Amino acid sequence: MAIASRTRKNLEVRRSDRTTIRYTASGPVGGPTLALIHGWACDRSDFDAVTDHLPENYRVLAIDLAEHGESRSTRDVWTMEEFARDVAAVLEAESVDTCVVAGHSLGGAVAVEVGRLLPDTVSHVVALEALHHLFLFPALSEEQTGAALHTFGEDFAGGVRGLVEAGSLAGTDTALKDSYFEKMVAVRQPAGLRSMEGLVHWDMDAALRETKQPITVFAVRELVTQEAIDRYGDRFDIVLVDLGSHHFPVEAPEGTAKLLADVGTE
Repeated sequence: MAIASRTRKNLEVRRSDRTTIRYTASGPVGGPTLALIHGWACDRSDFDAVTDHLPENYRVLAIDLAEHGESRSTRDVWTMEEFARDVAAVLEAESVDTCVVAGHSLGGAVAVEVGRLLPDTVSHVVALEALHHLFLFPALSEEQTGAALHTFGEDFAGGVRGLVEAGSLAGTDTALKDSYFEKMVAVRQPAGLRSMEGLVHWDMDAALRETKQPITVFAVRELVTQEAIDRYGDRFDIVLVDLGSHHFPVEAPEGTAKLLADVGTE
């Protein structure tokens, strides 16, 4: 079914003389607000089709994190907490009183930090294929962290290819996997490598202890382990979906929009 594209405004907010964050706003001011955060080495365009399938009364803010998409920064700090401040700057610029924050992959970690940073503004945190990956969480040892980062430092393209393959189901179209790889391997440096380092160093358990909002994780059924459900099922709601691969928001925008809209009306 064809669906009309929303009218979008491309906007920016300057956090400092070192960081300018660009984002897209659509929908009526004052409507239920949904902030969308892309994954590592991706950008806000990943949510274009999702946005078009959301209810017309939703105010949707799709944000490029620093040095991703059209946002630019020369800063030195690439932690999940600092990325959360990118999102917070947009929410402040938009005078948002309350919103749902949803993030894909690394964006899910950022969404948690936004919730922790803005407890009175964020009503619900949504993670799209994020937070349940036990090879990243809980906090890794220094040895594990070093090994993970060594892979990307020695062979960045190989590391990116490994991520794409790990997030793909059996039978995933090769051309689709190649499109993800080509986009992600072109991430701006040194931010790409440094933000991966920030994710690997992120202490999710500590962040979760200080995040008061409900957290819903929409995870691809075939990519979730029972161990992850057992470990985190009492801390966040894990909902198993069958919408595609790790990048299901791109592959199934209508289904993703329904998931987000259902959370927004709870």
